[in-house]
Amino acid sequence: MSYAEAGKMYEKIGVDTEKALEKLKNVTLSLHVWQGDDVVGFDSREALSGGIQTTGNYPYKANTPEELMKDVDFAFSRIPGKKKLNLHASYAIIPEGEKTDRDAIAPRHFEKWVKFAKERGWGLDFNPTFFSHPMVVNGLTLSSPDDKVRRFWIEHGKRCIEISEYFAEETGVPCVMNIWIPDGYKDIPADRIGPRRRFAESLDEIMSVPYDKSKVYVTLESKVFGIGVESYTVGSAEFCTSYSATRHITPLMDNGHYHPTEVVSDKISSMLLFNEKLALHVTRPVRWDSDHVVIFDDETREMAKEIVRCDALDRVFIATDFFDASINRLSAWITGGRSVAKALLYALLENSGDMKKMQDAHDFTSLMYAHENLKTMPFGDVWREYLRREGMEEDYLTDVKEYEKELSKSRK
Repeated sequence: MSYAEAGKMYEKIGVDTEKALEKLKNVTLSLHVWQGDDVVGFDSREALSGGIQTTGNYPYKANTPEELMKDVDFAFSRIPGKKKLNLHASYAIIPEGEKTDRDAIAPRHFEKWVKFAKERGWGLDFNPTFFSHPMVVNGLTLSSPDDKVRRFWIEHGKRCIEISEYFAEETGVPCVMNIWIPDGYKDIPADRIGPRRRFAESLDEIMSVPYDKSKVYVTLESKVFGIGVESYTVGSAEFCTSYSATRHITPLMDNGHYHPTEVVSDKISSMLLFNEKLALHVTRPVRWDSDHVVIFDDETREMAKEIVRCDALDRVFIATDFFDASINRLSAWITGGRSVAKALLYALLENSGDMKKMQDAHDFTSLMYAHENLKTMPFGDVWREYLRREGMEEDYLTDVKEYEKELSKSRK
């Protein structure tokens, strides 16, 4: 079927495919850098820790900033739509011979990333890196009872706000700075409120740094549990939601950071009622927060539908967050990025206005029919038209395989 024929079929259910494509091309997706090197970074090269892990040993991983930037270029050029590059603080590029720890990083350590992004017309997002570092003592950072440990990480957070504002000023695009800590306990704690009180106090001190709130959106990310912190996490959903609301920052929901029976798609509408902005990390949990590559699955589609149905494309910061070293890392990046774009297009091709009227009229027969009818609509033809307008082919695996041959000659 051609795009023109698909458009006529969608027109019959009250959907304008041209309007859908126009909206989609203006949605910005923040793509994470850490898929390309298994969350290693460049500052300390500590083994990944903090309740998270990357599995697999697929060859040809990026090992230098130059290699990683080359891989970013390859992958991002095959993901349609407007893009931002999402960095962790551990990707600071420290000059050889200089000893700068995370409590002293500065904008100059990210100048190469800024130049790289500006040349491509991308904005930058940022994340303090509160893991994979010797100062994560007994698994704790901002909630530690050790004042020295807390001071180190508070200073790191302050430096990251400064760097985030630098990113926004240089690129002309607001920067989302997301805070997540791995703190927690493997077994049942005797004191749950103490660590959370210290975490709140540490965050307050970080947030005391003056910054332009129109340029930097600070977000706070919760988590239900992690490897080694199965019994208690300091930054629970209740803590992070309450802190964000009372400090007037933006809550961030990672759809792998909840109980397996919870879905973020059901939470989006509630969060939008009480927050000016909302941030998402889109991943694919398989039984737990396993950060599998995002695919075009039910929950990804449902999350996208909720954003569109709530008319919140301009209120939700959408970022990807996954890391898989068991398959080609470039293909993983492209598959994940395209899957989010597909889900958004699928949502935009739904006549949610009419479907809402059916619900309000208690016409659930028609509503079920409408839901089921959408599943066999010619979505693929509209997606291929979107790729064509973005100058991209549906097949990216051929390019990935050719690039892999090139890497096999220069990387281990």
